[in-house]
Amino acid sequence: MTLSIGDKLPAATFRTPSEDGPKTLTTDEVFSGKTVVLFAVPGAFTPTCTMNHLPGFLELNDEIRAKGVDTIAVVAVNDVFVMKAWAKATEAGDRILFLADGSAEFTRAAGLDADLSVGGLGVRSKRYSMIVRDGMVAALNIETSPGQAEVSAASALLQQL
Repeated sequence: MTLSIGDKLPAATFRTPSEDGPKTLTTDEVFSGKTVVLFAVPGAFTPTCTMNHLPGFLELNDEIRAKGVDTIAVVAVNDVFVMKAWAKATEAGDRILFLADGSAEFTRAAGLDADLSVGGLGVRSKRYSMIVRDGMVAALNIETSPGQAEVSAASALLQQL
């Protein structure tokens, strides 16, 4: 079942790049007691994700944070090493928290998985953005096509804050 507004995020464990190598973070560590903007992409380095979706969250980072957002995070069904390389390639620095959901644990539990095997990608995440307040979904914007980044764009989400 897909998450809905008002739902609590499912418990899961992510990996994130750090100076000391991969670090483990739980959903509680990322979301409890905070306002978090989370956006998901079908895959790091894919065209829409890299050229369209992620850049908006970098460009509007200050405006989003000015609305009381503690963390802006991106999640993808990729391993932590791919996410580290993507963070470096996009020059995101510490403006975005990169969360690797390599086995799609969180993505499946949230009901936001997509079978993109026809394109050779396997199980991935749907493209979406959400506002999470203290672990609860306050807004959820799911794209109907993985190649679009419109309803889940940073500019659309900013209007919801």
